[in-house]
Amino acid sequence: MSLKSNLHNLKEKYKGTKMAPAFNALHTFLYLPNETTHNGTHIKVADDLKRTMNTVIMAMVPCLIFGMFNAGYQHYAAFGTPVDFLSWDAFYIGLIKILPLVVVSYGVGLAIEFLFAVIKGHEVEEGYLVTGMLVPLIVPVDTPLWMLAVAVAFGVVIGKEVFGGTGMNILNPALTIRAFLFFAYPTWMSGDKVWVHGAVERSKEIANGANLDAISGETILGSLAQGQETSYSVADMFFGFIPGSVGETSTLLILLGGLFLIFTKIGSWRIMVSSVVGALVMGLIFNGVVSAGWISESSKFFGLMSTEFWHHLLIGGFAFGTVFMATDPVTASQTNKGKWIYGFLIGFISILIRVFNPAYPEGVMLAILLMNVFAPTIDHYVVQGNVKQRMKRLKVKTA
Repeated sequence: MSLKSNLHNLKEKYKGTKMAPAFNALHTFLYLPNETTHNGTHIKVADDLKRTMNTVIMAMVPCLIFGMFNAGYQHYAAFGTPVDFLSWDAFYIGLIKILPLVVVSYGVGLAIEFLFAVIKGHEVEEGYLVTGMLVPLIVPVDTPLWMLAVAVAFGVVIGKEVFGGTGMNILNPALTIRAFLFFAYPTWMSGDKVWVHGAVERSKEIANGANLDAISGETILGSLAQGQETSYSVADMFFGFIPGSVGETSTLLILLGGLFLIFTKIGSWRIMVSSVVGALVMGLIFNGVVSAGWISESSKFFGLMSTEFWHHLLIGGFAFGTVFMATDPVTASQTNKGKWIYGFLIGFISILIRVFNPAYPEGVMLAILLMNVFAPTIDHYVVQGNVKQRMKRLKVKTA
């Protein structure tokens, strides 16, 4: 008997029981669902939500694989024994550090999803398929697994399930998890040692009196926030040969992933483009302030304010957040005009926070979460504006 037949028999056996959602989820994950919609539909496409989520995951897989190579490459470079980027030694370090993050993220998150589905008696929701991949890509490589498990549980329960599950949450779940980690365990989520595997342990050994050479895994943002010059070239920034969160370093692969999401009509190009425009505008304003001499070189804000405005697109998590999280269809604006406003403000506020918050020189996470809250308000006023325009046209016609 085939696997499909066995799953179908189990599905029929547990039909109407508490365990039905669990077997239905497994069955529809492996095979296309055979349900036919009889009522009015608002989305007419050939795929279903699981396949849509899998398409987003496909766009992130290159970032994941690159992150594995880069994690090992940065580890050996920081410890003074550089290796070839595309080597087994580099990949092995990334594999043993990043794969457990993926397993814990999916294991804890999907377990909670299944638990809520069984308790509440509804179908297992597919929203966490993407969140489960996003989370390992936006955290430092050495994030403790227990810490990640706690954050995932918080993000799924508080960030999504309390609002009613997939499609009802007002905050991006992956960024909710990232924000929880940052505010609950700040020493593990920021600083100049957390971005390179082994750097934290080495710094502790040095602090305890060990005769070891100090190493630094500081990101470009960290260096600029402290008024230091960065040793990385524009090519390094663009291709991703720099320290940072697992999947956020390669602007090239993120750009290709964004184009893939636009081509498949899953990601909103309006949000992506407007976010970039907003960031460039804010960067130009800061460059103008520096050029006008309104800020001295001794200011703690000078380093990031004097950074070339377009460099902001290549460093930190801006590109990744813009492509994969700002475009979340649940928490983003829904109207076309609203998407332009929503995206522009994300880019604008991201660079604003990045410059004026030297303790946390990265603003895209907070900017997206802030605009998640205001997205319904933006759409409300866009709709009301459209209603008023139509009423004016109606009055003109009837006059």
